[in-house]
Parts: sequence; C-alpha cells; structure tokens
Amino acid sequence: MTTHRTRRRAPGTAAALVACSAATLAALLTGCSTADAICSDGEYPVQNIGTTGGQCVADGDKVPKGTFRYPEDKTPKHVDDKWDIYWQTHTIDEHGAVIKAPQDS
Repeated sequence: MTTHRTRRRAPGTAAALVACSAATLAALLTGCSTADAICSDGEYPVQNIGTTGGQCVADGDKVPKGTFRYPEDKTPKHVDDKWDIYWQTHTIDEHGAVIKAPQDS
C-alpha cells in the first residue's frame, strides 16, 4: 500500500503571495516611475531667464520674477528625461525666444 503525503505550506504563505502579486500589478498599472520627479506633487518647474538654473513653485503661485514657466509641450517631468536634458543647454531670453544657454550658466 502506498501512502501519499501532502505537502503543507506555512500558514499565510498563499495570502502573502497574493498580496505581493497584487502590489506588483497595481504598481505596473498605475504607471509609477522610479525616476526622480523634477518637482514634488503640487508644484511646477520654472527656469531662470537667460540661464539654466531653476526651481519649483507651488501650484497656484505666480511665476517668480526673472523666471519662466516651460512651454506646456516641453516641460521636464523627471530628472534626465528628454526635456530636462534639453533645458540644460537651452533657455529663454528676455523677449521669450528659446536660445542656446550661455556656456557659463
């Protein structure tokens, strides 16, 4: 006569696996990014006119004097994304024209 032994899992193993799978799936579906954000939630980025330095401004606050808000379709979202790299070598002059940034900025 053959006896079959059933393998028992530790209590909670199945629940832990389901929880980990659900968390992973949620992260993938929400489109979260591991890249560092340029600004925190509730802020938007601005750059200094004529140079490459910038800062973040609270939503609802005016653009500080001497800075400009990025064009909507050219706003950097994450560190080293396409537009963050672009604005490291470009700026806007006092007339609103996009120009190459000075070498020493």
